[in-house]
Amino acid sequence: MSLQRIDTRHWWRDAVIYQVYVRSFLDSTGDGIGDLAGVRAGLPYLKKLGVDGIWLSPFYPSPQHDHGYDVADYCDVDPVFGDLTEFDLLVAAAHRLGIKVLLDIVPNHCSSEHPWFREALASPPGSPARARFHFADGRGPDGGEPPNNWHAMFGGPAWTRVTEADGRPGQWYLHMFTPEQPDWNWRNPAVAAEFDRILRFWLDRGVDGFRIDVAAGLFKHPGLPDSDDPEADARTRDSVNPLAWNQPEVHDVWRRWRSICEEYTARDGRERLLVGEVSVPTAREHAKYVRPDELHQAFFFDLLSAPWDPDAFRKVISEAMEDIAGTGSTVTWVLNNHDQVRTVTRYGEPTPQGSGLGAARARAAALLMLALPGAAYIYQGEELGLPEVVDLPDDVLTDPIFRRTGSRARIRDGCRVPLPWSGQASPFGFTSGAEDARPWLPQPDYFAEYATDRALADTRSFWHLYRDGLQLRAALPQLGEGTLRWLETPPGVLAFVRGDDLVCAVNFGTAPTPAPVPGTPLLASAPCQAGVLPGSTAAWWITDL
Repeated sequence: MSLQRIDTRHWWRDAVIYQVYVRSFLDSTGDGIGDLAGVRAGLPYLKKLGVDGIWLSPFYPSPQHDHGYDVADYCDVDPVFGDLTEFDLLVAAAHRLGIKVLLDIVPNHCSSEHPWFREALASPPGSPARARFHFADGRGPDGGEPPNNWHAMFGGPAWTRVTEADGRPGQWYLHMFTPEQPDWNWRNPAVAAEFDRILRFWLDRGVDGFRIDVAAGLFKHPGLPDSDDPEADARTRDSVNPLAWNQPEVHDVWRRWRSICEEYTARDGRERLLVGEVSVPTAREHAKYVRPDELHQAFFFDLLSAPWDPDAFRKVISEAMEDIAGTGSTVTWVLNNHDQVRTVTRYGEPTPQGSGLGAARARAAALLMLALPGAAYIYQGEELGLPEVVDLPDDVLTDPIFRRTGSRARIRDGCRVPLPWSGQASPFGFTSGAEDARPWLPQPDYFAEYATDRALADTRSFWHLYRDGLQLRAALPQLGEGTLRWLETPPGVLAFVRGDDLVCAVNFGTAPTPAPVPGTPLLASAPCQAGVLPGSTAAWWITDL
């Protein structure tokens, strides 16, 4: 039976989007770095998987201090990834396959190589060029201390002192990530106008929307006062400094961007999506970003960060459904992305090849996520069950967190290792060209077990679980928008109903495996692997309740 998505006007509300980390997806040139032509070549694979759209990580010109999240030119393509012609070919090819294309836009900060920042460095204090950023005089008799005590999320102080044109030590500039990523000053109207131009540039090229990096950032407290907990951001790598994040003025930006998207939708009827990376303390605060005239959606990270526990999962799901869906938006569920430890490893033991328990839990969590009302985002490689690469040697690590702190804690290289496509040895079909071509991060030998050709051939693989779940999600009205109803269950089991008759049940590993009512059809399941603690399973079935 051929299963097709039931079309709705608001395509984004229950869409499944696949995150493409471009430099690690597929390399078409043999230089060991993935590129836009590689993404285009991989589109049939994604179509077969059944996703509704793709989100492309930054491919703009950049010195790559933070792998593209330090943007030097927002309206072009870095030559390592291709050019604008290749980008246009990619968008056209995706649209022919019915796949939407979202771009990653970075409005909180740019690269220190951006022309405006270079102009600011060459300009005197108080100049219009410096007013586009956060330049301030230092404290102390010679201005030798930073303007405040804030720390950067990637380690170290959030301020760097510049050398003025006359050679003397001068002002300081703010960077909430690395010194190579100066923060924009969104209180300057020129910055807002420039991003209006950037949005229109890409919308005119046919993109279907934007994933917005650091969407709770942009504005800082106007007085730049000291923080009560200056180490908070560096310690947690989360947006917890209330003076640097989640300022009320940021909502005006999203209203402005929403109006631009609505303008384009009015022209041709194609809805453009704004989905934000919003790191805020509660679901209620999160909900403020998805009010009807602001962002369409914002990633809900609480499910990702929840411990493997049925009560924890039920709590975060219930809060999201009450607070976020209550705005008229839909919840945007995620289990992983390019900044997080891969799900198989996070749910199990951090061994080089992952663990059977982690794999069983990751399969169950995937089926749970796909059964929830709202949208879902899948990070590349999750559909293969890839584990985190935890044993990369220090000399190949590229994460600026490692460079700035010297610590391997919470570094992100392990989830960014290039995908294995085929074969028994690296580069596993990732890169074309010479046989000795080396991916930009080394792939472990055990990646052969996870290669896409092997996954497609094995009906018991993660890939088939995802594909089957996506096909059913597209075909069954119960798995579209709407609500859920919790069922009474034994301890250790979580179960809910979608629509009138579709049940999703998850065994967290502490109870007998749940089974459908006898005689009712089992639609999809994520069984525990042999030899693993009984449980950690999930299943969907239709029943008469």
